[in-house]
Amino acid sequence: MAPISRTLADWSPEAIVFDCDGTLMDTERHWQDARTRAFREFGLPTPPGFAERAKGVHYLDCGRLMAQETNKPDLAADLSAALLRHFLSLVTEDPLTMPGASEFVRLCSRRLPLAVASNCPLEVVDESLLRAGLRRYFRHVVVPTVQPEHSRGPSPAAEGEDGPEQAVRPKPWPDVYSRAARLCGVSPRAALAVEDSLTGVESAARAGLRVLGVGPLPHDGDHGRADVWIPGLDCEEALAWVRSG
Repeated sequence: MAPISRTLADWSPEAIVFDCDGTLMDTERHWQDARTRAFREFGLPTPPGFAERAKGVHYLDCGRLMAQETNKPDLAADLSAALLRHFLSLVTEDPLTMPGASEFVRLCSRRLPLAVASNCPLEVVDESLLRAGLRRYFRHVVVPTVQPEHSRGPSPAAEGEDGPEQAVRPKPWPDVYSRAARLCGVSPRAALAVEDSLTGVESAARAGLRVLGVGPLPHDGDHGRADVWIPGLDCEEALAWVRSG
């Protein structure tokens, strides 16, 4: 893909909405460890390649996927609960930011309103950001208000047009990103999303945000609907772009 400076050279965001897990916080390994512990708790093997399929997936959907791929459909709710319990324990013990995230956020906050859009429960996001010293930079944190199984039907509004009273569905629905942008006081099309997963990229793009992908590309090299993809928030190209804004 083209460099960030060239891709976004003719456009400046009016707000930035960040994903949390894997983008700001180094929690993917905590989710992976939590999945391993949950599988082990129920005496189940971890299916090959499960970590990649579970990346960016809401924990309730992940629990159902765990149950489905181990042929234990009746354990979906129990696996979801165990997954969240183990994750909360791990992230509380060892909160880590992604490389460059603290500086990138601090620089952005000097000139733009910032928000977080996450599939995680609110207590997980708040606790992670608080313990990492980042929560104060974000005006809003938006998380789903409906469980995934209740969000599979037809959308009650056009993509990116959720109203203030509408339920917020998890990614890859556009709700968390469109709501976060509007809470920052801007149109979604005037905001930039920062994401590390294709699930999140799809959510942000459907909401109408421009998308900066961060981290390793998926194994097949597909960057989805991201406008540009960088290896990390600590790369000089990303920091130079923020400083020049």
